Formats: sequence, C-alpha cells, structure tokens
Amino acid sequence: MHLTKAEDQIMQILWKIEKGFVKDILEHIEDPKPAYTTVATIVKILEKKGYVAFKAYGNAHQFYPIITKEEYSKTHVNTFLKSISKLNKRSSFLFY
Repeated sequence: MHLTKAEDQIMQILWKIEKGFVKDILEHIEDPKPAYTTVATIVKILEKKGYVAFKAYGNAHQFYPIITKEEYSKTHVNTFLKSISKLNKRSSFLFY
C-alpha cells in the first residue's frame, strides 16, 4: 500500500526514533509544524493501514513501526516495477 507524503514523513521519523508519542514525532518535524491533531490523525491512519501499532499508557499512546523501512522499500519498489510492467505491456500493444 502506498503512503502519502505526510504518512511517509511520519514513518521516516518513527523508523529513526523507533517509538514515540505524538509530541515526540512533532519534535522531529521541521517548521512550519503541523497541528498536534494533524499528526495524531496521520498516525491513526498509519495504524489502520498496518504500518504502526501502539502501547497505551492511560490516555496516551506510544507509537512504534511494525513494518521495517526495508520491508516498506521492498514492497514500494515491487509495486512500482509492476506498474511499469503493466504500462510496458499496454504500450507495446498500442504499437502492433
């Protein structure tokens, strides 16, 4: 599954820091920083997509990646190569 630019940015941070609360993720984002709620929403989306999980500490959630950077890169490259292959098949069909 492909990540948006914002989702990818959050994943890059989580891979770097290994685990963190939303406030920790925010500390690693360059200015202008998005709203806390924006980052929280993106992390929840990543959880639903199966990229991150969390450990609850009362009402606070500490998030951590459950897919490695290498696994994501491999999947992303394979998806890209499959799309190129499909385009090549369509293009060659057009020239016959």
